[in-house]
Parts: sequence; C-alpha cells; structure tokens
Amino acid sequence: MGHDGQGATEALLADQEVRLLIDAGRANEANSLFDQLLAKVPPDLDPWTRAAILTRRAVAAWRLKRIPLALELAAEGWSDIDAEKPTGSYAADTLGRLGYLLDGIGHRRAALDISRVSVEVARSGEDRDILAHCLQGLAGTLNFRACELPPELAEATFREAIPLFEEGLALVTEGRIHIALLAAYGAALAGIGELFRAEKTANEALTLAARQDNRWARSVGNWVLSMVRRRQGRLDQATGFGRIAVDEAERINDASLLQRYSQDLADICHENGDPVGEAEALRRNISARQTAIETLQEGLGQALEQRRLAIRAQRLATAAQELAARDPLTGLSNRLGLERSAQGILDRATASGRIPWLVLIDVDWFKGVNDVAGHAAGDAALREVAQLLRAECRGGDLIARWAGDEFVVLLTDAVTDHSEGRTSPVGVAVAERIRLAVDHHDWTTMLGVSQQPTVSVGVATGHDTLERLFANADVALYRAKRHGRNRVEVYTPSEDYAIKPPR
Repeated sequence: MGHDGQGATEALLADQEVRLLIDAGRANEANSLFDQLLAKVPPDLDPWTRAAILTRRAVAAWRLKRIPLALELAAEGWSDIDAEKPTGSYAADTLGRLGYLLDGIGHRRAALDISRVSVEVARSGEDRDILAHCLQGLAGTLNFRACELPPELAEATFREAIPLFEEGLALVTEGRIHIALLAAYGAALAGIGELFRAEKTANEALTLAARQDNRWARSVGNWVLSMVRRRQGRLDQATGFGRIAVDEAERINDASLLQRYSQDLADICHENGDPVGEAEALRRNISARQTAIETLQEGLGQALEQRRLAIRAQRLATAAQELAARDPLTGLSNRLGLERSAQGILDRATASGRIPWLVLIDVDWFKGVNDVAGHAAGDAALREVAQLLRAECRGGDLIARWAGDEFVVLLTDAVTDHSEGRTSPVGVAVAERIRLAVDHHDWTTMLGVSQQPTVSVGVATGHDTLERLFANADVALYRAKRHGRNRVEVYTPSEDYAIKPPR
C-alpha cells in the first residue's frame, strides 16, 4: 500500500481494532471506540485513501446494526470517488468493501461484479493483505451465491471460489484475513464433496479462532462442519454444529450469516424429522430477514432524501466532539456535549427549512432496578439503553445522556414541503422505535426475571431554543408518566405549565 501519511495509517489501524472487537462479539466496546473514530478522518488525503477509510467505517456501522449511518458513510465514500479511475490498493480495498455492503442488502449480482473488479485492481497494487481480503470477499460471495443455486449448478460456483481462496491463503499465513479465508475455504470444499479436507480445514480455522477470540470464524467453521455432517447423513451432529453457527452469527450481528445459516439449520431439522427445531430456526430466519428489510427500507429512504445534508451535518457534529463532552458510563455525549452542539444543529435546521425534534427519554422505575439488582446492574442497564438508542437513531442525530436515567435525542425532520405545508413526523417515529426496542429487549440475563425496564418518552418540535424544546418535551414526558409509563407523548402548545410533582 502506498504511503499516505501517518494519520491515514493510524486511522486504518484503529478501524481494524473496531473490526476485531465486532468479530469477538464485543459490541459495546466496538461502539464506544467507533464513536471516537467518527470525528477523526485525517486531512489532506487523496480520494481513494479517504474513501477506503470511510467504507471501512461503513462496514463497521453495518455490522453494529447502525444501518442509516452505514449508508451515509458508504455514500460519502462513493461520492468522493465518482470521477476517479480505480487504481492501487486503497481503491481495491474501497471496492471490496462496497461489494460487501451490496451483498448485505441483497444485490448479489452487483456485489459479484464490483468484487471481481476489486480483485483485478488489487492485483495491480502492492498490498498483499488487501489483495487477500479482496479475494476472500469475492470467493465468499461466490460461496453464498452457490448456496442459493440448484445442486447441479452450485458445484461449478464453489469450484470457481476455491482457487481464489487458495491464492489468498498463499498470500497471508496468519491473522484475521488468514482465518477468514481458511474458514470459508472449508465451505467451498464441502460444496464440491471434498468432505475430509473440508472438515480438516474447518477444525484448523476453529482452533485459530479460539486463540484469537474470533466469533465470525467460529460461526463459519461450525457451518462448514454442519455441511459436512449433513452430506454424511449424520443429521443430529449437523443440527448441533448448525445451532452453534447460528448463535455465533447472531452474537456478532452478521445478518448475512444469520440468514444463511438459520435457513440451512431449518432444512437440516426438516430432514431429521425435528419440527420443533425447524420452527425455531425458521422463526430466527424470518425475524432476521424482516428486521433487515424494515431497517434497510428506512435507511435507504433517509439516505436518498438527505444524502448531502446528512453528510455535511455529520462532519460538523463529529468534528465538535471532545472527551470532556462525553459521558464515561455510556460513551454518549453528556449534558455539556449536547449544549455545545445543539445550537449549531438548530441553526442549520432553520437555514435549510428543516424541523428540529427533541426526544426526552426516561427509564421507568429505575430506582427500583438499582434497589433490587444493584448499582452495577443498573449501570449495565444504562449502557444497554445507550446501545439501543444508537441502533435506532441516524448518523446525524445527537444522542446524549442528560442526567441519571434521562437521555436526549436531538434530530431534524425532512425538509418542509411548502406546497403542502406539512412535515413528516420523524421525531415521533424515532421515539416509538426507541420505546419498542427497550420494551422488547431481553433483560433476563442482566437483571433477572423480575426486572424488565421500559421507557417513557416526551417529544417536542419547532424552531425554538434547546431550553424551550427541552421544557416542552419534559411536559410531554410527565404526561407519559402520568398515563401509565412505557408510552410516547407529544407536546402540544395548549399544555398547562403548572408545577409538576416529582417523577
């Protein structure tokens, strides 16, 4: 890879650290580090180096289920290189990761095309790791493509993938890329019936994965063993390995693996006369697909509607982040960070004809959580709430922990449609998503069966100061508490500003 300055090298190494945390299933740590990196794109980079950094971060955001942010980063990186001819290792890296994202949203044909180009470009570059990564991306996409084909056509596609895996394994002999190549290589071997080699390769990958706490490779390796046992007719063992593969894919938030493996597990259970197992696997498959579709539809709508404005707003917002303005428990902005950034967001909303929304969230009966489960569990619950907020908000939204168990989201609505005189209530939709995410979350492991936190949410909107929006949202929040909690209420100008008793 060409020399692009110490800043670019450090940024790429930091992004790699995020990916390692994701592959280990350590989502909270990955999110915290990722939020710090968003404000740090080194200046004075050539277009392909900058695009490589942005698309790597887009992949990380996708894996962290921050889909709108992933689309924004990918769009920004892609727009930087629209007029550039792809040359060099950074260009190959960018194309390879765009191929991964296209595959994730179901555009497998486009993913294959761009992945093939990435390999061609990488072969003209100097970085062996990037070439190996591009080979793994193309071959892995071929593997998944083969799984969707009839058996008489699948073998040819698996055979196309095998030399790509072998070329990559010859380039890198250790590290994350090597393990990824090795694990997926086993799947291609199983696909052509070389079961002994497939099992040996999968076990080797699983050994390396255990040493490096790589749950992605653990998921793929167990999937390969499930494929081998299924072809051998040992369906009970195939089911066991398949369940491990599905569990690990779910833990690392890899939607593509989860959908593929849960479908295969359902087929194995069906062949084995296990209707209960088949139903459970299908439930997980349908849930994963439905969640992906709903999230993607919303994210694509936001990306198409707000692409350039969101990019500009995100650059301004992330550049202002400082350690002093961040809450140490949750990694979100704190009250100071909110107050520093809010005025700029409100001013830009006014200038661009957009409507600001303030969403005020309060955890219901949180004192009871602390009293019953303890303060350590209460802190863990607050961190989990922060994670749920991140997942349900967009890249340009400002999320903050206001105080104690209160959180604030400041966002802007779509551009006002002056012909109709209306705006779409994005703030209300975000508030309801947050409420549902907390209400449907499984808190059993963290807090026990007796503690199931919910949130009450107050929403206010309008071209006003932060103080006024907060006061209005607080009135709505009080109404949500008074009317039974675990609900969203929206402020209306006719609200009574009488002094309220403590919540």
